[in-house]
Amino acid sequence: MLYRILIEQDEDGVFVAECPSLPGCISQGNNRKEAIDNIHDAIYGYLASLKKHNEPIPLPVTEELVEVAV
Repeated sequence: MLYRILIEQDEDGVFVAECPSLPGCISQGNNRKEAIDNIHDAIYGYLASLKKHNEPIPLPVTEELVEVAV
């Protein structure tokens, strides 16, 4: 499965990664690659926990890009 993530750099320079499809699934890293690696592990653990507890696995959020001229 593919899950969309959002990455933002905070005021301290830390990269924070979040998976909107999985509430509370957030990680961070000192750079973008580290944040992506860490959120990958967090998503895997999140999904493994849902499976272990027989909880439904949320479907990934689909996304479209819209071009707007200003």
